[in-house]
Amino acid sequence: MTAKKEWIDVAIDALDKAYVPYSHFPVGACLVTKDGKIYQGLNIENASYGLSNCAERTAFFKAVSEGEKEFSHLVIAGHTPQPISPCGACRQVMAEFCEPSMPVTLVGDNGVQKEMTVEGLLPYMFTDKDL
Repeated sequence: MTAKKEWIDVAIDALDKAYVPYSHFPVGACLVTKDGKIYQGLNIENASYGLSNCAERTAFFKAVSEGEKEFSHLVIAGHTPQPISPCGACRQVMAEFCEPSMPVTLVGDNGVQKEMTVEGLLPYMFTDKDL
């Protein structure tokens, strides 16, 4: 099994663990550090919708809380006909912690995939250089 296939499997596995009683729209993520550690993320909803958290941000927050700040790849999976697209908040978190050229693999049902980069997902991103 290739590393990328493993990462995709981790993201897809998270779909079954997502807590989505309101939207019924599970999302899974697999964030990979530069030294190969894997952090699984899933979306977690709340009755007060604004307090929900996306799969991508869950993975980033888990990794950063353990001291990780250098990442090499992100996989995002959803039960969508086309490759899933991350929300704007998640794109901004990616911009905070990732190089613009970092690969992001978007996965939908039946294994349909699209390869992107952080910059491709959020061109003209707001970063610390803008402060």
